[in-house]
Amino acid sequence: MIRVAIVDDHAMVRLGLRQFLSEHVDMRIVAECASAREVMDVVRQEAADVILLDISMPGQSGVDALHAIKARAPGLAVLILSSYPEEHYATTLLRHGASGYLPKECDPDEILRAIRTVVLGRRYVTSNMADRLAASLSEPIEKSAHEQLSEREFQVFLRLAKGETITHIAQGMSLSVKTISTYRTRVMEKMGLQSNSDLTYYALKNGLLQ
Repeated sequence: MIRVAIVDDHAMVRLGLRQFLSEHVDMRIVAECASAREVMDVVRQEAADVILLDISMPGQSGVDALHAIKARAPGLAVLILSSYPEEHYATTLLRHGASGYLPKECDPDEILRAIRTVVLGRRYVTSNMADRLAASLSEPIEKSAHEQLSEREFQVFLRLAKGETITHIAQGMSLSVKTISTYRTRVMEKMGLQSNSDLTYYALKNGLLQ
């Protein structure tokens, strides 16, 4: 029996996933969480084998949650299920510890395949993403600006791009204002940008914000 926790701030999404997954005898829904913070109780109790995680949620984002989950339980499978473009997010989040990445418009049966794959400790990528990765092997290695960021820098970048203040980011990530300011400086330097509005424009242009 695969124990699954669903983390999404939309009640209808949670309901749909619960009804679909519950139809399969090897799946059991052990928790439904409306926020990234709620899922940490599930992680601490070691109640789930796989976490289905949305990355766009109010308050602490799914990216922040991914970092917190992997820090607490490095071996726990986290499958990202998101409406954000796969080509812009999947590689970065897989590098940051996600076990797989699925667009929300994927075929429901693919969610089953992904869950059954990641629970075995393996990574799951869609056929579209596999084709992209295969094609990239024959191309010169050239990372996008945001792919050069560390995990924490990427978190700060997304929050700044969404218009959050340094103080608010510091509170949300339980870090000092000085530390966040340092991360902001590093982000600007690595990405070759000058202002928060530049970050927002970059994020919108590259499909990193909705």
